[in-house]
Amino acid sequence: MTSSRLRLLLSVLLLVMFTFVLTLHPISAQDEGVNLRWSIEGINDLASLDPAKASDSQGFTVIGLLYGGLVRLDGDLNVIPDLAESWTVSDDGLTYTFTLREGTLFSDGSPITAADVIWSLTHALDPNTGGWTGPFYLSNIVGANDVAEGTTTELAGAVAVDDRTVELSISQPSAYFLSQLTFGSAKVVSKAQAEADPTGWESSPVTSGPFQVQEWNHGQNIILVPNTNYWQAPTIATLTMPFIQDSETAYQLYITGELDIMGSQQNGIPAVHVPESETLPDFRSTPLFAVRYVGFNNMIPPFDNVNVRRAFALAIDKATLANDVLGGTVVPTDRILPLGIPGSELPITGLSFDPDAAKAALAEAGLTPETLGPVTLTYGVEGENERVVTVLQAMWQENLGVSVTLEPLELTTFSARLNETYETPETGIQAYYSVWGADYPDPQNFISQQLRTGVGNNNGHYSNAEFDALVDEADVLTGDVAQRMSLYNQAEQIAVDEVGWLPLFNPRLNILVRPEVEGIVFNGQGLIIPDYSALTVAPAM
Repeated sequence: MTSSRLRLLLSVLLLVMFTFVLTLHPISAQDEGVNLRWSIEGINDLASLDPAKASDSQGFTVIGLLYGGLVRLDGDLNVIPDLAESWTVSDDGLTYTFTLREGTLFSDGSPITAADVIWSLTHALDPNTGGWTGPFYLSNIVGANDVAEGTTTELAGAVAVDDRTVELSISQPSAYFLSQLTFGSAKVVSKAQAEADPTGWESSPVTSGPFQVQEWNHGQNIILVPNTNYWQAPTIATLTMPFIQDSETAYQLYITGELDIMGSQQNGIPAVHVPESETLPDFRSTPLFAVRYVGFNNMIPPFDNVNVRRAFALAIDKATLANDVLGGTVVPTDRILPLGIPGSELPITGLSFDPDAAKAALAEAGLTPETLGPVTLTYGVEGENERVVTVLQAMWQENLGVSVTLEPLELTTFSARLNETYETPETGIQAYYSVWGADYPDPQNFISQQLRTGVGNNNGHYSNAEFDALVDEADVLTGDVAQRMSLYNQAEQIAVDEVGWLPLFNPRLNILVRPEVEGIVFNGQGLIIPDYSALTVAPAM
């Protein structure tokens, strides 16, 4: 090759690289300021803007931007003040007294009072609201179950001492009660707006958090603007959040400069694109407090038999799934607690891949692949789910001789079917591929709140009396951390042995964020904005 041709080739390559960099790092600028574009993957729309009705991570992401609570999590996952400036706890650990910030206002300029807090908590528990998170996360408040069951409309354990003081009484001591109050079901809505427009307020709500709604274009996006009345008001002009069903589409939009943040806990960078993304300054990666798993309906055949569940667990080669199929972008696991969650440092003996043991377990159940009956695995269509379930299907066929039918559902339909399975297991899903990510970093959120007999998230109706006794004791321990972790560890071992869940792998948070975006912390909980006033876009270098 001549030197002139080489110089020409190098010039062309430099031009291409320069053009790529310009394409990769645009931040959308408007006359009135910066528009941050943050995609929401895995959905076509939001179900509601009522915090009590949100039911998936995508919905809770938006809810967390629109509403404040008494408390929230900081970048290190500690509980810190939000709408409440401080709180005290009684000596017996049963009464929490919160003082609201002086002069705190809703987005319409009306004051946020103790009455709004109590109305919001009661609304989240009200069976007429139709949400599940309130009865699930707020059940420890005195009188919560009575409200949830429809026997009263007054929440006995919530008292407005005065306009700025809220007193919450709980039924039993809890090391995680404050953490539960950081979740969506405890966010504060405007009592006045909700009572004035009971059916319409949730489409265009008055908000208590850092942002308010400018536009909600159903099936397309939601556009937020700062709530200047929030105590920590953002300074960016707008936050546009397009709804993108497929993470591959979101990735391509990011690469072509149409997005500034791409990826989330459930829908990160597609595994096939992680190697090329790792070289970009935009790439962010951290282990998530989450587990992907297969759940089984313990109330109907064949998974009402523990040996059948064990057979299906032993037939899965998790290392191949994680390292070969998903390219090492996830970490295979035999346990329920994700790495990094308190208690995960204690050992668990898992059900490791063993095809011979899988066949023996099926035989011990008194079944053969021919007599097992039809088996269907249901899953929500998002991210890498189709790739994963197809591999699971192949492994069960190869290692156990069992043919499994796959049932894909749109994500909101899948969530609804899980709820139906909890309510009427006899006609519910037989087996399902799902994910659980931490609402707060405590083992109770993965152990007790998922697999204790009768709890709202126990869609597969796993039940073991010894497990229940262990978690019931752990849930009320507030002083002896080591003993509390030990109790959860013993309970987790029982659930692993009996395949309450079939844990597969811990995902990583693999996302793309423009280097100019500042003020977002990435940790096992996902993306957290510790100080909304510090959410900025620095000038590109």
